[in-house]
Amino acid sequence: MAVLHRPVPAHRPRFHLPLPRATAPRTRPARPVPPRATLARDLALPLGAVGAALLVTALTLTGLGARAAVAPAVFVLLTVAVAGLARPVVVPGVALVSWLFYDGFVLNGHSELAFRAQDRTALLVLCCAAAAGACGAAALRALRRRTAG
Repeated sequence: MAVLHRPVPAHRPRFHLPLPRATAPRTRPARPVPPRATLARDLALPLGAVGAALLVTALTLTGLGARAAVAPAVFVLLTVAVAGLARPVVVPGVALVSWLFYDGFVLNGHSELAFRAQDRTALLVLCCAAAAGACGAAALRALRRRTAG
């Protein structure tokens, strides 16, 4: 048998072709992804309703619901806290739910809703409290993003 070419050594490749190098295109760095919403933001409205129901129950059992200064102040604090946790779209609903419990059980009693002057004032106060809570939470989130990024 005749050999027409020399044998290739085993340690060297038979064909040596340079592989093209892949380089990533230069782009701007991506914007940081905002953190995922927490469960509290998703459930703020139901938790606010449960909190308002428990607050009405506590005010009724302690007898503080009849006092004019204690009940609105506590409802304003509850509304600010829940609106601070809630998504901005849900904030008007938080104020409305808080007003429904306050008007129905504290102001008028026996779950009767009315729309007299004091009821409208309570609605306005609770809407302002919800807006203040939402604005404060938004400012706090913006401050955190600015310091983190």
